[in-house]
Amino acid sequence: MINTGIIGYGYWGPNILRNFNANDELNVRYVCDFAQDRLDILKKNFPGIAGTKDPDDILNNPDIDLVAIITPVFTHFDLAKKALENGKHVFVEKPFTSTSRQALELIELAEKKKRLIMIDHTFLFTGSVRKMKELIDNNSIGNLYYYDSVRVNLGLFQHDVDVIWDLAAHDISIMNYLIPNKKPASVNAYGADHFDRGLANVAYLYVKFDDHFIAHFHCNWLSPVKLRKTLVAGDKKMLVWDDLEESDKIKVFDKGVEVSTKEDIYSLLIKYRSGEMSTPLLENIEALKAETQYLVDCLMTGNFHPINDGKAGLDVVRILEASTMSIQNNGIEIKI
Repeated sequence: MINTGIIGYGYWGPNILRNFNANDELNVRYVCDFAQDRLDILKKNFPGIAGTKDPDDILNNPDIDLVAIITPVFTHFDLAKKALENGKHVFVEKPFTSTSRQALELIELAEKKKRLIMIDHTFLFTGSVRKMKELIDNNSIGNLYYYDSVRVNLGLFQHDVDVIWDLAAHDISIMNYLIPNKKPASVNAYGADHFDRGLANVAYLYVKFDDHFIAHFHCNWLSPVKLRKTLVAGDKKMLVWDDLEESDKIKVFDKGVEVSTKEDIYSLLIKYRSGEMSTPLLENIEALKAETQYLVDCLMTGNFHPINDGKAGLDVVRILEASTMSIQNNGIEIKI
């Protein structure tokens, strides 16, 4: 059994506890939260799990093997560092840390202590993202042109991070997972803070790569409708992922453009290809349940470099960090 403590029982913490508690290999011993009303709910729903307001009851406990940190991002570094220093594995809510320097320090500490860091990039474990990964890896889509993502809704406004750190963090982690062989070169980001909070509530993020591939992210807390849609285009096929669809979340289109030249290289011949649309069958899995089992498998087998490890978290933070700098400087290009 892997003795576990969870720090943070607010919005996402109950989902983590539900899945951890349902896994036969995880033994959740403690849950920490500063709010007494949250601990009252814990006691009502899980009377066998001890509640505490002091994180040290978990971090300093020699019987705890794994610490899940489900707290605001500005607290991640200190909590994860103390957990690692005390020889514990850590599972950290996204984004990993507030800065890339913090992320690097935690990665180095985990390597030194021979401990696991896993970032809660939950979407990597959805049937949709797994299918997209399969289609890209087996070259069904072909050479990729672009990644375009829209993630908008009305709220929830965060108090410690802007809309990019809150919403785009999901889609950046997905993109990095789908195309690990492509490395981002620079970022331009544009954002607006309509309520003078010092945090952008609407933002557009452009990521350039070393080749012709480009990525665009639109995130918004002020949309009258909720949208979760991603387009990925290649020279063979194009796909659309609509996460709000009840079924047929992924559609693959045999559409594209074929370009050839005459003897005069300036004379382009462009033909448009329009074929059939298909909807691949997706795994019917709960992402967080699959991620929890993956966490257990990694700990049981000693695989301390999972697909959502500290390095994956660092790669996301680097783009987020560059985005913040670009927004603060009127959208200038920031090298990564």
